[in-house]
Amino acid sequence: MYGPLPDRRNDYDVTNTVRVSSATAVRDEVSRLFRQSFPKAAFDSLWIAFHDFDRLFEGRYPGYLGCDTVYHDIQHTLDMTLAMGRLLAGYEQIAEPEDRLGDERATLGLITALFHDAGYIRRTDEPRWANGAEFTNWHVSRSADFLRDYLPQLGLDSMVNVATQVVHFTGYEMSLNDIELDDPRDTIVGHLLGTADLLAQMADRCYLEKCRDRLYAEFVIGGVALGATAKSVPLYDSGRDLLRKTPGFWQEAALKRMSRQFNRAYRYVEPLYGGHNPYMDFINANLGYLNEVIQADDWQRLRRQPPCFTVGTDTLDEVSAMVSHKLAEHDLPASQERLQ
Repeated sequence: MYGPLPDRRNDYDVTNTVRVSSATAVRDEVSRLFRQSFPKAAFDSLWIAFHDFDRLFEGRYPGYLGCDTVYHDIQHTLDMTLAMGRLLAGYEQIAEPEDRLGDERATLGLITALFHDAGYIRRTDEPRWANGAEFTNWHVSRSADFLRDYLPQLGLDSMVNVATQVVHFTGYEMSLNDIELDDPRDTIVGHLLGTADLLAQMADRCYLEKCRDRLYAEFVIGGVALGATAKSVPLYDSGRDLLRKTPGFWQEAALKRMSRQFNRAYRYVEPLYGGHNPYMDFINANLGYLNEVIQADDWQRLRRQPPCFTVGTDTLDEVSAMVSHKLAEHDLPASQERLQ
C-alpha cells in the first residue's frame, strides 16, 4: 500500500497535491517532471498545447463549442495527462538507455494525452448534434482527426502518423492488433497512454458517483446503454446497474487490458513513489467500497457531489433532460439517480 490514503479534495490528484481541474496546475507539474527527465529539452510545444487545450475545452478555440460531456470533462483529461506525465517520467528512470523514449516521444505522448478526448467536442458546423456524448462510439477517431490537423500548427508534422495511431490505445474503435507502429518505443507510448486513461478515471476520488450519475448519462446519450434500437435489451438499465457491473468490468476488461495488452505499464509510476502505486491503491479502495455498497444494497452511501468542469453552467440540467428524453423513447422509466 501507498500508506494511509490522503483525504483528497474532489478535484485533486491521487496525492492531493495537484488540482486536476486547473490546466495551469497540471501544466506546471508535468513541466517539472518533463524537465527532470529531459533537462536539455524545450517545453515550448507542450506549453502551447496546454494553452490550446484550455481554449478548446473552454469554448474559446475557433470552430469548436467547448466541452459539454459531464463525465469526460476538463478534469478527466487533465487528470489523465498528469498520470501520463508520471508514467513517462517513471519509465525513463528505469528503462535501459537504448529503450528510453526521449523527449520527442514524450512530447508526442503528452500532446496526445491532452487531446485524446478532443473528439467529444462539437464543432460549430455540426448543428445536428446536441451534446458531445453522442460521439461516444467514434470519438477516438474524431480525436485522431483533430490531432492530424493540430500537430502541423505546432510544427510537429512528423508526429502525425504516430499520434493518430497511438490515440487509439485509449479506446475500443480499433483492435489494438490493427494499430500499425514501426518502432516498439511508439507502442510503449501507446501502452502508457491507454494505462493513464484507465488509471486516472478509476482512481478519481468521486469515480463511483461519476459513473452512476454521469457516465451512465453519456452512455444513454451515446446509445451505448440502451442498445441499437428501441426494442433492444438495455446494456445498462440505470446508473446503479452500471455500478453493479463495474467490478466485473475491472476484472474482465480493464485489468486484463492493462496487464496483458499494455504489458503492466501501470508499474512505471512506482519509481516516483518508492515502489508504491497510489493510482492502484485508490482504484482498489474505490472498488472495495463499491462492493460494500452492492452487498448492503445501500446506495445512499454514495453521496459525494463532485464539481463538473464543462463549458456551460447549465450542462448538468441539459444532460438530465436529454437522458429523460432518450429513456422515454425506449419506453424506459427515468433513472432513479439524479445528475449531481
